[in-house]
Amino acid sequence: MTLKLQAKIRTANKTEKIKIRKSGLIPAVLYGHGIKNQNLSVEKKVFEKIYREAGESTIIETEIEGQHPVKALIQDVTRHPTTGDILHVDFYQIRMDEKITHDIPLSFVGESKAVKELGGILVKNLSTLSIRCLPADLPSELTVDISILLDFESRITVAELIAPKGVEILAKPEEVLAVVEPPRSEEELKALDEKVEEKIEEVEKVEKEKKEEEPEVEGTEKPKAETKPEKK
Repeated sequence: MTLKLQAKIRTANKTEKIKIRKSGLIPAVLYGHGIKNQNLSVEKKVFEKIYREAGESTIIETEIEGQHPVKALIQDVTRHPTTGDILHVDFYQIRMDEKITHDIPLSFVGESKAVKELGGILVKNLSTLSIRCLPADLPSELTVDISILLDFESRITVAELIAPKGVEILAKPEEVLAVVEPPRSEEELKALDEKVEEKIEEVEKVEKEKKEEEPEVEGTEKPKAETKPEKK
């Protein structure tokens, strides 16, 4: 699947970036092997729709004003730490006859007997894997079948994955993708709760000792009621 996205050329100016975002656009950069970097801007709503559909594993035909369309992948998306808004996008220009290295998401499918019948907890050690292939062979995801996890000794490694034709998985074959841990016993859960309570009591004790050690300031009254922490 190839999606299309229109982009405009911009300058690498910080003030302009702010104006671009206010006007409903996202600052972006296009780079690649053997090409000159280009500063671009793309429509926010259009890009967000494409990103939801394509993720970072689908080729995007990028139409830059006054230039021939180029094929690119979404290499990186920078978001605002609190709002989650997209602040910047990196596009990587590709050639269809040149192999690329890319991180592909893992999709865990199936049903594990160790989880369903033994009450275990599925632990996923990785969420992506690095692969190498031609752009035309680029998969949207790699499937991991967890039905082979029959007990708590079972594990799925990279070696057990079946890569699509033309795709080379770059991770070490012995690297573990998923295991199932046994459920915690009542004794373990009780011990865990006790540790948490002990930690809380320890913190409260330290806070109390600090208050007792603090000298009173002359002419200042102690607060009559507990002051709530200021909202940040």
